[in-house]
Amino acid sequence: MNQALVQDVVQEVMRRLGRGNTRSEGGVRAGEDAPANDGLRKEAEKNPHRIDAPIGQFGVFSDVDQAVAAATDAQKKLMKLSLDDRDQIVKLVKRIAKENAKAWGEMEFAETRIGRLDHKIEKLQILELVPGVEFLKTNATSGSNGVCLEEFSPFGVIGIVTPVTHSVPTLSANVINMVAAGNAIVANPHPSGANCAAHAVREYNKAIAAKFGIEHLVTIIVPPTLETAEAIFHHRGIQLLVVTGGPAVARAALKASKRAIVAGPGNPPVVVDETACLTNAAESIVKGAAYDNNLLCIGEKQVFAVDAIFDKLMAKMEQAGGFILSSGQIEQLTRLAFTVDPKDGKPHVNKDYVGRDASWLAQQVGVKVPPATQLLVGETGFNHTFVQLEQMMPFVPFVRVKDVDQAIDLAIESEHGYRHTAIIHSQNLQTITRFGRRANTTLFVVNGPSPSGLGLGGQGYLSYSIATPTGEGITTPLTFTKYRRVMITGSLRMI
Repeated sequence: MNQALVQDVVQEVMRRLGRGNTRSEGGVRAGEDAPANDGLRKEAEKNPHRIDAPIGQFGVFSDVDQAVAAATDAQKKLMKLSLDDRDQIVKLVKRIAKENAKAWGEMEFAETRIGRLDHKIEKLQILELVPGVEFLKTNATSGSNGVCLEEFSPFGVIGIVTPVTHSVPTLSANVINMVAAGNAIVANPHPSGANCAAHAVREYNKAIAAKFGIEHLVTIIVPPTLETAEAIFHHRGIQLLVVTGGPAVARAALKASKRAIVAGPGNPPVVVDETACLTNAAESIVKGAAYDNNLLCIGEKQVFAVDAIFDKLMAKMEQAGGFILSSGQIEQLTRLAFTVDPKDGKPHVNKDYVGRDASWLAQQVGVKVPPATQLLVGETGFNHTFVQLEQMMPFVPFVRVKDVDQAIDLAIESEHGYRHTAIIHSQNLQTITRFGRRANTTLFVVNGPSPSGLGLGGQGYLSYSIATPTGEGITTPLTFTKYRRVMITGSLRMI
């Protein structure tokens, strides 16, 4: 197993076990809990990695071999069902997630203690936007030599790794896509989101078993460990890996001796030129960067604005719900939000600050912000740590540039070649085209907030796994299928 992944997961587990409660998301003052979450949070703090789901029932296993065997049997049963039955399973998952969105959102928020409760709930409610069996369309051609059918068949059993940032939503979206394509699943969740993920798996399997007699279509390993992740990566019964996470787990998956679809990191830049509608640009930046406290991999992470409109844009940011930090406050926050690794001398994100809300971050530097504040902003230089590192917290640095050409150059450099997401606010079609071509990102959003690139306020469909390193892009059921051609020579030609 990749040593960087080992260190990352161990540090995360130790941090979660020792972390105190100073949350202030969802409209709750720092140091207080909402009444509805109080019991859940206290239980989570006693043992944040306790798994409530009974082992061996409805997809919950402690042993990878047993989980793979159960998923293999379930996948064979799934293939005996019709495509309409698969569609019913997908709709069942969507309905259960939507009906339980509030309770499951509270459960995930209490366990992971990052992000915003209202957005945890919303991410489950919008799963109906994730595509299902409607993407599986047979292509047929006929000619003098017969009929050719092009179809898409399942891989079989897929091993997945899910992130703490969107534990239940990412798992659920993968279930929808992968089961629609005819696959079963073995999941290794992030340790800090394992309990809520296992609960969802159990409830999905209960409903599927009651209607279709398949008990272990989605399996999950509890407790998840480095050893179970490695076992999944190398198990002969798993035909495909799908990993959503940071650089370490992405590298580990790519070293496995089987195909891997990897949804890796991003550091999405925003370009704002002199032709942009500044009101829309400010509102869009706040809406995208503040969503779930900037945990989204597509979220706006740094802004490059031309000098001609820079000050006007900052004024619009205040009107849109942002709060401007002074240079001294930014530097103070930087010292707290990043730690320097003595081994390499490089800054790394302080995970205690990931997913915190704007008022909590401001409080750490002695600033009290208005109650409606969703995002902190401030002017920095290009080489600032907040610009260069994907930090996943609701502070967005703004870099002043002389013109749009410099904005594009620096934006692309700050994205570090991840080819994940880029955003521009401009009315100049030539500028938009030039940036889009040069950035060459999976998501390219124009004049809107970043979530519009996933069908949230924009056209298109939703997915929580965006496979940039391996090139599949925004995943759909087709992502999890193999191309298959059936050639019927000299027959079935009716014309």
